[in-house]
This record gives sequence, C-alpha cells and structure tokens, in this order.
Amino acid sequence: MENLIQTLAIWALPVIFAITLHEAAHGYVARMFGDSTAWELGRVSLNPLRHIDPVGTLLVPALILGTSSLLGGGGILFGWAKPVPVNFGRLRNPKRDMLWVAAAGPAANLIMALGWACLIKLAIVLPDSTFALPMAEMGKAGITMNAALMLLNLLPIPPLDGGRIAVSLLPHRLAWKFARIEPYGFVILLALLFTGVLGDILGPLIFGFIHIILLIFGF
Repeated sequence: MENLIQTLAIWALPVIFAITLHEAAHGYVARMFGDSTAWELGRVSLNPLRHIDPVGTLLVPALILGTSSLLGGGGILFGWAKPVPVNFGRLRNPKRDMLWVAAAGPAANLIMALGWACLIKLAIVLPDSTFALPMAEMGKAGITMNAALMLLNLLPIPPLDGGRIAVSLLPHRLAWKFARIEPYGFVILLALLFTGVLGDILGPLIFGFIHIILLIFGF
C-alpha cells in the first residue's frame, strides 16, 4: 500500500498536466486561427481544474497505476480530459487550420516532456537536497506520460489528433472519405488496446522517444 501511495504521489501532477494542458493547447491555437469557442467558455486556461474529467483524468490513470504497482506489471498509461470545443467552421481556413489545431496538443506534450527532463537535470545538480530524488522520479514520470499521450494522439485514427492531421493533409475527396471513420475511431482504438496491437505499436515508439530525450539532455 505504501508503494502504491508513493506511485500515485509521483505520477499525479505529470498525469494531470499532460492531459489537461494538451486540451488547453487545442483551444489556444483554435483562437489564433479564428475560433474563439473555447476561449468564450473559459477553456483556454492553464488551470487544470477547468479541464479535468473525473473518469479520464483521475480514475482511469489511477487504476492503471494502481494495477501496475500492485501486480508489478507495465502497461500504457493514458487518460483524457474534457474535450475542448472547437468549431472548425469558424476557422479562417478550416481544412488547413485543422492541422495546426490538432497538432497543438501533441506539441504541448513535447514541450512538457522537455520541461520534465529539465527537472531531472535540476535534481542531478542538487544531489544533496531531500527533494532531489522525488524531483527526478516525477521528471521520469512526466517524460513517460507525455511521450505516451503525444504518440497515442498522433496515431492516424480520427478523432485522435493524428487523424485530424491526416484529414487536413489528404486531398479533399480522400479527406472526406477518411473523416467518415471518426464515429468508429474509439471502437478501433479499444480493439487495438485489448488485442495488444496498440502496445506493440506504441511501445517501441515511446521507448525511442524517451531514449532521444535522454541523449539530448546527456542522461
């Protein structure tokens, strides 16, 4: 039980910020390109409380972490926040601007991963501090969580960000056909998850991304 509490304490902030700021980034970029829907609803905010979904942001990640901690297993940690409303029809150039709005979430995760790596670097510089080890562990959790969320969302499956990016880049006829997959996107994702295919795809990508971060920061 003590190990479980320590695990949840270390992962709490990285999980909450990774999920909620991902959504805030979508709203911020949408406003830049003409859609102020999220701004008008107060969703373009760095305050995680405005984005937290009790199930997706808190319960699901906690259950995954708890199961992994108690059983000593691994697994892909994921979750979701309340989706930021984006009215693509209000964008100045909906098909083109959709790319930037969709890419904003994964880009936010990339920036946060680099920020958590900086925290690990700070922990190394302060080896005698009582906060050094917790900072380093939280930094590792932050890199891992943001890597998983970024790469998961970049999968080309609507309505994931990667799917919307694909729709933006494809020619109009193909984009329209591909976008019709969106109602089934969540079912496809669940099928990939429960068959283990999702882990087979994301596992090497996450490992590679983390390895690159470690090389950049000289860990």
